Amino acid sequence: METTRVQPIDEVKDPVQRKDADLNSPQMPLIIGGLIVGAILMIYLMITQNVVQSLLLVIGLLLGYTLFHARFGFTSAFRRMMSVGNGQALRSHMLMLAVAVTLFAPILAFGYSFFGGEVAGYVSPVGVSLLVGAFMFGVGMQLGGGCASGTLYAVGGGRSVMLVTLLFFIIGSTIGAAHLPFWTEDLPAFEPVSLATSTGLGYGGAWLLSIGLFGLIAWITLVVEKKKKAPKMAPVPTTNGWKRIFRGSWPLFAAAIILAVLNALTLMTRGAPWGITSAFALWGSKVAQFFGLDVASWGYWQGSNAAVLEASIFADSTTVLNLGVILGAFLASAAGGLFKFSKLNGKNVAASVIGGLLMGYGARLAFGCNIGAYFGGIASFSLHGYIWGVLALAGTFLALYLRPLFGLSVPKSKDSFC
Repeated sequence: METTRVQPIDEVKDPVQRKDADLNSPQMPLIIGGLIVGAILMIYLMITQNVVQSLLLVIGLLLGYTLFHARFGFTSAFRRMMSVGNGQALRSHMLMLAVAVTLFAPILAFGYSFFGGEVAGYVSPVGVSLLVGAFMFGVGMQLGGGCASGTLYAVGGGRSVMLVTLLFFIIGSTIGAAHLPFWTEDLPAFEPVSLATSTGLGYGGAWLLSIGLFGLIAWITLVVEKKKKAPKMAPVPTTNGWKRIFRGSWPLFAAAIILAVLNALTLMTRGAPWGITSAFALWGSKVAQFFGLDVASWGYWQGSNAAVLEASIFADSTTVLNLGVILGAFLASAAGGLFKFSKLNGKNVAASVIGGLLMGYGARLAFGCNIGAYFGGIASFSLHGYIWGVLALAGTFLALYLRPLFGLSVPKSKDSFC
């Protein structure tokens, strides 16, 4: 039977060889088990928490399902662009961001929310902390096998090595929380800059500027792609007809729109955009506190964060979103017959340890990850989101030379697919 190359489940590999591009049969026992776990978690949240948490679990499920079905990556998108000039996935980012700013602008301008609470975007300072953290994250995600969202959906898909990445992501984020006051208070930084409120443009003007920037970036990727004669992206295993909605590949442009809409729904549901890594700092700090470490004295856990540390993790909206993403990806992988545990070896474990630590620490310094800083920051019209993207690309470029040391491949211009 003729073989073909398809996109892998995680973001650390280049296209993998398969006998065909068809999906396996649905793994019904896993699907049933996942639905039972989801139902139990939903009931628990409804009993112990407010309705917001239950809605966020559903949004998280949809986020995870979308990420998996489209293999919507940030790590692989940056790597393809920096190695061989393929900008297809990066252009999907621009579409996602264009839809997001279009939705975020009226929400932030008029304070729309489902439950009458305050609504605020992610607008963070620009300083040494951001520059170092975003660069670290860029290196880390290329070694760790995925960004923050990629780590969660790969864990849901059964990639065993990503559990290592997630563990050290949590450790790195916890250490970063402990060190954060040094980076933000003792080192130079400018005040947060919003393209909407800090410039006099307003949300309408900031929207126009943002759309223009996204269009320019998309055009640059097309020019680079043509000049470098970049290899095309490999397909994702799929099926046909209506079944594709539930267990087939989704086009990147469709996933981009869905993710932007879900992020806007998150903003109106909890009053803040989608985020991931603050929950990692919480989980790690809770464990450290259990073993007697006085994490409550850290500067990171002062002020409004103090109540978050003392409350149940299920009261934390980011934790609930993360659990939803993992479960949604699990259901998507089982629906496609793709869930399986992957093999571990010394090199990929070492890469995951280093990558996870770099991402966790870097995310705390940079006020977020590819979701909170890049996606959420740019959607919120924050200058720091754009700077995060540039520095993460720079970190990706360095990581192209580090990946082979751990047995990780790098796309080449002579490849047929990337």
